[in-house]
Amino acid sequence: MEYKVVPFVATANQQNMSSTIIAQQLESLIKDQSQLGWKYLRLESVSTYIQPVEGCFGIGQQKPGYMTSYQVAVFTKETNEISSNLNH
Repeated sequence: MEYKVVPFVATANQQNMSSTIIAQQLESLIKDQSQLGWKYLRLESVSTYIQPVEGCFGIGQQKPGYMTSYQVAVFTKETNEISSNLNH
């Protein structure tokens, strides 16, 4: 079994910020990957710590460290599906 992880960054603005808009963007990503033979598995949140940026000459911190998270869509494909798609 093969897995593929794709970043998912939903975009919205003050005028169109609704769950429907976000859902349509995720649906579009799923359909695009489906056309390539990938099956949607789940949406995951990945958290990471961004290291602080040191000040000039190592004195003080110019920018403090912080936590951030990213959304990624996970897709799967059977290994034999991959080889059969490569042969076409």
